[in-house]
Amino acid sequence: MAARKPQPPILTLTPEQESEANSKIKRFMQDRFELDLGSFEAAEILELFTREIAPHYYNRAIFDVQTHLKERFESIESDLWALEKN
Repeated sequence: MAARKPQPPILTLTPEQESEANSKIKRFMQDRFELDLGSFEAAEILELFTREIAPHYYNRAIFDVQTHLKERFESIESDLWALEKN
């Protein structure tokens, strides 16, 4: 039985952002847990978050923007109705 191929990440980072994120993960793990992670381990943690957690934040952001735009368009529509001449 073949291993399931992982889904591509919904979000991608520039090489600079990825490097910065890896550095932050390494620093956090050292400061908080006194663990010295190598670049490979930090990259694995970042990949886990990118594939498993980031989509939840992405989807929530999309939902929030949709809600905001819907409310804004309703407000604009109401303002236009108020300006309409009978």
